[in-house]
Amino acid sequence: MTLILGLNAYHADSSACLLKDGVLLAAAEEERFRRVKHWAGLPVEAVRWCLGEAGVGLGDVDHVAINRDPKAHLLQKALFAFTRRPSLGLVRDRLANAAKVGSPLDELARALDVPRERVRAELHPVEHHLAHLASAFHVSPFEEAAVVSVDGFGDFLSAMWGVGKGNTIEVRGRVFFPHSLGLFYQAITQYLGFWSYGDEYKVMGYAPYGRPTRMAEMERLVQLHPDGSYTLGLDYFRHHAEGVEMVWQGGYPEVGRIFSPALEELLGPARKKDEPLEDRHADIAASAQAMYERALFNLLDVVQRETGLDRLCLAGGCAMNSVANGKVYRRTRFRRLYMPAAAGDAGGAIGAAYIVWHRLSNQPRGFVMDRASWGPGWSDEDLSRFVESRRSEIEDQGCRVGEAADDRELVERVAAAIAEGAVVGWFQGRMEWGPRALGNRSILADPRRPDMKDILNLKIKRRESFRPFAPAILRERVAEWFEEEDDVPFMMQVFQVRPERRAGVPATTHVDGSGRLQTVTRAANPRYYDLIAAFERRTGVPILLNTSFNENEPIVCRPEEALDCFLRTRMDLLVLGRTVVTREG
Repeated sequence: MTLILGLNAYHADSSACLLKDGVLLAAAEEERFRRVKHWAGLPVEAVRWCLGEAGVGLGDVDHVAINRDPKAHLLQKALFAFTRRPSLGLVRDRLANAAKVGSPLDELARALDVPRERVRAELHPVEHHLAHLASAFHVSPFEEAAVVSVDGFGDFLSAMWGVGKGNTIEVRGRVFFPHSLGLFYQAITQYLGFWSYGDEYKVMGYAPYGRPTRMAEMERLVQLHPDGSYTLGLDYFRHHAEGVEMVWQGGYPEVGRIFSPALEELLGPARKKDEPLEDRHADIAASAQAMYERALFNLLDVVQRETGLDRLCLAGGCAMNSVANGKVYRRTRFRRLYMPAAAGDAGGAIGAAYIVWHRLSNQPRGFVMDRASWGPGWSDEDLSRFVESRRSEIEDQGCRVGEAADDRELVERVAAAIAEGAVVGWFQGRMEWGPRALGNRSILADPRRPDMKDILNLKIKRRESFRPFAPAILRERVAEWFEEEDDVPFMMQVFQVRPERRAGVPATTHVDGSGRLQTVTRAANPRYYDLIAAFERRTGVPILLNTSFNENEPIVCRPEEALDCFLRTRMDLLVLGRTVVTREG
């Protein structure tokens, strides 16, 4: 038996996973345990849980894989320092950050109270983007595929591409620091007044409200090349010369200002956080999204032409751009697309672990990630006992506790409530891996109601009005409701809703007629599938509105967090396993 612990550490979205003989046993992000979004550092609690789930200790682990390799691309780093002559402050900051990163094995041993001499695991650094590629290809259903990773930066790269075949990945191209599509998009995100780490999705959601009228300016920010690569107009950015302040250790990740004063000279004054959004901001968002898509598809076209393959595995932080992902079939010659549940940095834990597994074992690939439920879970009986332990508190707050006799009674009752306008907290089984709630830690509602978006924002989410909610649809109904037909199990693509269907699901149809869908199969999630099917029998609509079970916090992990979120918000129903908590009045 070989146990491999995979880590994304000393970076945002810290995470851990555990493989046993090449099969994934457990995976979770540190933020779910720490209750701090995008938590950065060493994922001690995620490691603790993964080991506990498998019934092993740190001393039983054979190998630890981490998705960073400080020794990668030393020559390119030296050439950059020699030719670009970055500021002494940038060099000093880089050295200081590197010095903060100790030995993961030493730190884990201390944190888990394990004598260091009992930790026999070998540490394997894996290049950041290679881990991204593996996080998609090595868990995909494809025997051979083009593989592409695009993000901000990792190990002095912002992109890597090549071919995955069998249990190997051949790297054919790279984009080096300081040029980065991820940094371009993040700079525009900051310029538009969205400063929190990970706010790029807000720009993506806001873009359909504008028109791409600023493409001439965007072309000065990003230049495309015939080999698929790209370069930045560096005058508009700070990261290459002055450096950007970053906090990656022990808490919420923070990133300083990426854009230079020249960007404001080009686009006008940057929006402050408290300033209203104007038409010009929407046009800049639309233009940035269009520029990103132009650059991505320029790269994908070259990769497809050079590999001759029609299957693609896509990963990296930029692969979270579900709008662009949804256009891959329209804009390229790729005909099959796979993206993992955690395409961003968290997924690097799985990618690093599988790189090490295949290097050491040389075994054929045998694991396919077709579901996302790899986190902590509770049985129906566990959840029933938990609710009973807090029954008096629940009833004191004007709520009633009930129990469904079986799954059929449960889904019929909940489907009827949703059809009547109820907002439902739905907590089932194992927590999802990755940033999306996919039917185990979800808030569910009726997509037919034009006012449901406002209801959700009033009762629970309290987020920007321009951000869309997602449609979860029965897999076999996709072609009837969307213009594209594909498996989208992890909510990683945006498709156009068929024009004649849009009025039927206004709560999950964005202003441009699109929806970031999740396709649901009975094999992957039977209770969730049956709930949507029960809703379809009542309404004729095979779709539920699905959003993450949280209130401006990480998605809930434990039943305690689900109940607390329910009690402090205005959800109508909480479903924990087969136990139903109903708000009276």
